Amino acid sequence: MRLGAWVLGGLFLGAFGAHFLLGDKGYVLVNFRDYVVEMSVPVLVLLLAAGYLLLRMAVRLWRIPKQVGAAVGERRAQRVGDRLNKGLIELSQGNWAKGERLLAKGLKGSKAPLINYMLAARAAQSQGAAERRDEWLGLAYEQLPDAETAILLTQAELQLDAGQHELALANLRKLSQRDPDHPLGLTLLAKVYRALEDWPELEKLLPVLDRTQLPDAEREAIAVDTFAALAERRDLTAEQLETLIARLPAGLRKQPGIIARQAATLSRLGHGDRAEQLLRKALKRDWNSLLVRAYGRIKGIDNEKQLGRAEAWLKQHPEDAVLLLTAARLCMRVELWGKARSYLETSLAEDPDPEAYELYGRLLTRLGEGDNAALAYRSGLALATNSDGPVPVLEAPTAVDEAS
Repeated sequence: MRLGAWVLGGLFLGAFGAHFLLGDKGYVLVNFRDYVVEMSVPVLVLLLAAGYLLLRMAVRLWRIPKQVGAAVGERRAQRVGDRLNKGLIELSQGNWAKGERLLAKGLKGSKAPLINYMLAARAAQSQGAAERRDEWLGLAYEQLPDAETAILLTQAELQLDAGQHELALANLRKLSQRDPDHPLGLTLLAKVYRALEDWPELEKLLPVLDRTQLPDAEREAIAVDTFAALAERRDLTAEQLETLIARLPAGLRKQPGIIARQAATLSRLGHGDRAEQLLRKALKRDWNSLLVRAYGRIKGIDNEKQLGRAEAWLKQHPEDAVLLLTAARLCMRVELWGKARSYLETSLAEDPDPEAYELYGRLLTRLGEGDNAALAYRSGLALATNSDGPVPVLEAPTAVDEAS
């Protein structure tokens, strides 16, 4: 359509110009350095038009190699992209070998080969080929030395997944020299130290755990495991315990797992009064079954007063199975066997629990009911191992007999 318009326009202008030029063709004289050229106006117009066309043609010819190169490059990039996409599809379907081959082919001509190297390394690991995995990552470093951080992180992560903890640790230490505060580096380092159960090194990481990319639950679990391992040292003092607590990020200090372990350690070190106060204050702030369970295990100065507080809480939480278990444990400590039995049977009726069955078995043994005690132990074991063992048939709680 546009071409037709240009043709019509050219014909119109040509006819219009010819109307004037045929009557008087005009005269053009060009004198340049003793060279004289004479021509009519139509000839000059034709020469100018021919010159313009030749110039346009020369420009087009000059651009052809570049356009051809761009087209070839675009086609090559499209092939590389297609291989990458096909490789990703194969990997997502679990076809590791085929996906690795496609990713390897996609390296030729790729302007961003790092992703191919990384994915090929993961595909090799999925096939159990750790050496080939490291070869891919070695090639990535040779081609892209500026990507050392990304390559070290990937290699350490894959080594950690493969259980090669010492190798992963070596790479992460190398990374720490370059970027000691890298969030993913700290994350992997915490996981490696936990897998190796290197608690002293994990203790050094406790202040920066909140800078990692770990989920809250995993971060708390690592902190609790580390704290528990360090708190079990036989030469630990109460002052050292406080120092250990102070090294924790503020958010972790208030986690139930940390508080429960702190209270247990204080009780072991002979500071049951501080442990009882710590748990009581934490439960006032946040009612938590882990803290309730810990309250029954610590040994305060006054066992009867501790039991009284637990029974006061029962008025507010009468159906709390863990609180009933705690009350039963405290009753047994002050030898209120009948009341302990009532609390335990009610707790088990509310929510069967292996620990409650174990305590119930101990109580029944103390009361001389060996057969029922054995049944309670078996039921607790069956519950703990998720087997289909028998569960005692519990009757309604008996009347409390504090004198028994």
